[in-house]
Order: sequence, then structure tokens, then C-alpha cells
Amino acid sequence: MAFKHTSVLLTETVDGLKVKPDGIYVDATLGGGGHAYEVCTRLSDKGSFIGIDQDADAIKAADARLSGFGEKVTIIRSNYCDMKPRLHEIGIDKVDGIVLDLGVSSYQLDTAERGFSYRADAPLDMRMDQRQTMTARDIVNDYTEAELYRVIRDYGEDKFAKNIAKHIVMERAKGPIETTGQLNEVIRRAIPMKFQKVSGHPSKRTFQAIRIELNRELEVLRESLDDMIDMLNPGGRICIITFHSLEDRIVKSAFRKNENPCTCPSHFPVCVCGNESKGKVVTRKPILPGEEELQHNSRSKSAKLRIFERQ
Repeated sequence: MAFKHTSVLLTETVDGLKVKPDGIYVDATLGGGGHAYEVCTRLSDKGSFIGIDQDADAIKAADARLSGFGEKVTIIRSNYCDMKPRLHEIGIDKVDGIVLDLGVSSYQLDTAERGFSYRADAPLDMRMDQRQTMTARDIVNDYTEAELYRVIRDYGEDKFAKNIAKHIVMERAKGPIETTGQLNEVIRRAIPMKFQKVSGHPSKRTFQAIRIELNRELEVLRESLDDMIDMLNPGGRICIITFHSLEDRIVKSAFRKNENPCTCPSHFPVCVCGNESKGKVVTRKPILPGEEELQHNSRSKSAKLRIFERQ
């Protein structure tokens, strides 16, 4: 299956970077290279682009798509949490812009054997990096009921988390839950039918929760943002596209903290903590997809773009 993915908020994101033709830019979630391609078209021969992704299929697709840009492009297979040391290895300590598109790619969702989708029956996998040994199957079959409840409650924000966890544990007592289809059926039985009729697919939140837990998505984001902002040259920008409230909250909070890191009590007449601002939040409210994009790409409906500029 060809790697197909429609880049969300493409123009808004690349325009938001304010690309300098001779600058150094990083797409830390490269995917199929949609945002990357547009950035590269705006670079001169002196400009540099680095693409990072942990998915082998994405690396292969992006490598082919960006091949026409020659030596200005470097592609690295890695998680973006390791961006700082990986860039240091190739002699780069500062960059002029960073893109993070935190969505699961259409390719990952539509390739049944990757196990991301609740719409096809396939082995429970959900690994963004196929080198990882742990899979979604391990979480479903090995986590305690309390751990499953925590994951589904915190990362899926599902009000039926307790009942879903209970049903998973009951079902796996009969034998391992091996496939997305089996897990779908368990979740369906755990959620009252009247709620299924009005709340979309019953498995959506649980699948999201397990994927986030498996790939440490929120921890990686939370642990990486300050480092990425520190890597920006003055005037450099980081553009981040999120797809659910958990990610957006982390990004919004980190941007605000880096803009105003003062920890002094509000009644202090002057700041004495010594924490200095690293820049400014460009987007007081997130940029959302327009009507035309929403019509052509239904998966863009929950996307939000936030931008921070280093001073």
C-alpha cells in the first residue's frame, strides 16, 4: 500500500514558520513529507532541511518525495524526543524552525495490519516505531484492571472507562485478546447502546488511549517542548498541530510558560525569580482548518495549530 497522507493546515503551518531561504528547518514528525516538501520549496541552495520520523514506512515515502531537493535534505529515523542529540551528531545545535504534526497518519490508520484502526480486523499492534517490541496486545492482555482503567480514563477521557477495563479483563480470562476486532467487540458490550447511537464509534476513545500509552505520546511531547524551544535561533518559530485536547493543553501550557516563566507571587511589585522570557506566543487562539479543508479532509476537523517565536 502506497503511503498516502493529506497534510493538515499545510499553508497555515508553513507560512507560520516564516521560512528564511538560507535557514535550517526541522520537521520532527516527517510522515509522508507533505509539510516538508512545501518548506523545501522555499529554501535556497544554502538552506537545510532535516526530517525526523520513527516510522520506517514514513521514512521510505518521504525519502522518495523529497529526493529532488538533493543534499539540502537530511532524513533521520528517530523519535523527536531525541532531536537534540541526533542533530548534534550532524553538527547542528540551533535551527530556524520546527514543525510537529502530532496526528496519526492516514497511512497508519488505513493500513489494517498496523493495528491502529478500529474499522478493520487486524493484529493489535499500534506501534509507531516497528522496532519497538511492546505492542497494543501487551497492554490489553498484561495491564491490570486498574491500569487499564487509568489509561482509558486519562488518555481516552471515556466515561465508561471502568466498565471497559472490567470487560477486557473478563474477556481475556477466557483467552488472549489478539485482534482489533476482538477488542472492538469487548468495548461494544461495555458501552450502553443508547450512548453508542449518539457518541460515534464506541472504540474510538479506547483505541486512542491505548495508542497514546503504548507510544508514550504525551510524555514525549511534555518532555521535549522546552528543549525544542531552546534550539531555536532568535526569531525562529515552532509550529505544532494537535488533534485532541490532551496534546493541545500541553502545548498551550508550555508556550505560555516559556513566554512568561516568572514564578513570583502576583502581589510582588517586581520580578525577583530571575526567570527570563524565551519568546512570545504568536497564536493567542489556535489556528483552525477552514471550510474548504474541512470539506476535503474530514480528518482535519479536530486539528489546532499553535505557534511560538523565540526572541
